[in-house]
Amino acid sequence: MQFLIIAYDYADPKGIDRRLATRQEHIALGNRLRDEGKMLYGAAILNQNDTMIGSMLICNFKDRQELDEWLKIEPYVIRRVWEKIEVQPCRVGPSFQNLKIPK
Repeated sequence: MQFLIIAYDYADPKGIDRRLATRQEHIALGNRLRDEGKMLYGAAILNQNDTMIGSMLICNFKDRQELDEWLKIEPYVIRRVWEKIEVQPCRVGPSFQNLKIPK
């Protein structure tokens, strides 16, 4: 089952510092999930100053319970980077399946 996750960061002055300090750990877990076929796409949400203020992810989990288990170990949750997390079921369209993003 595919899910759209939109997560907004805490807006306190130390929020961006927590994000940057935790970013490599978050990316490492995301890479592992990508390799397992569970993390399909991800992007940082930016404000008008190009500062990261949240994240958007498309994930593929067996069910909502498996997604919730991931959230329990997600570094951005544990380290108080993400304050508000919205989860919606979704389906990636055929035009975007197996998308290769140029570097």
